[in-house]
Amino acid sequence: MISKAQFQNELDIIIKNAIREDIGDGDHTSLSCIPPDAKGQAKLLVKDKGIIAGVDFAKQVFNYVDADLQVETFISDGEAVQFGDVVFHVSGKSQSILMAERLVLNAMQRMSAIATKTKFFANLLEGTKTKVLDTRKTTPGIRALEKWAVKIGGGENHRFALYDMVMIKDNHIDFAGGIKQAITKTKNYLAKKGLDIKIIVEARSLQEIEEILSVDGVYRILIDNFNYEDTKKAVKLIGETCLTESSGGINEETIRKYAECGVDFISSGALTHSVYNMDLSLKAM
Repeated sequence: MISKAQFQNELDIIIKNAIREDIGDGDHTSLSCIPPDAKGQAKLLVKDKGIIAGVDFAKQVFNYVDADLQVETFISDGEAVQFGDVVFHVSGKSQSILMAERLVLNAMQRMSAIATKTKFFANLLEGTKTKVLDTRKTTPGIRALEKWAVKIGGGENHRFALYDMVMIKDNHIDFAGGIKQAITKTKNYLAKKGLDIKIIVEARSLQEIEEILSVDGVYRILIDNFNYEDTKKAVKLIGETCLTESSGGINEETIRKYAECGVDFISSGALTHSVYNMDLSLKAM
């Protein structure tokens, strides 16, 4: 993953662009019917159940819109919530609260859904050494929020983007002329550029795993679309040489069985691309 500073920069970009998109040249509804000096208070109300996420992000949004807004938190990121819970109160200028409302709700509803699903998957892995990973199958423009939500839910982040880790997949291998060629060319490229980033290589068969193992410098092998028996064989073959990751259509019914094969990680795009937003609302008090 990227550094904390880079990650915060991504969040800053998301907030700035989302406020620009939503407010434009002004929230004319609020400007027209609410006095600029009017003060108010609102509560973040839960109308669902699951794992709450995005509280800290909401604070950043409120601060960006109006640094004088005050947030009193009752439930923190990563905690379980149920219908009727109040996560926080926000107080200050009514116009400011309303300008921040939609971004806060959209982000928290999405993040909470992802955290809830991640927690469900993580619980299925309890008692094994396997950790669940996200992927790059995220909503364009808000990847940082979705990956943050995965962490809040108890999962781990895969690479953030194309630039912070090398992942040699089937098409790269085929275009490069083979596994050994792809890995060798990659290592030479990284050395020439002075880049210290990890290399993951996808394997489509046990034979390809043997080819990967014949070349040094691979951080993790992606065991892609293997059945249980071949996954066990792959894990045994790889041993302690590098880390292992299973992927490819793994769902809530199969994730435990793949974990029991002994892999270090299981990656799932479903954590971010197949969720239903948690029902939340911001209500004036």
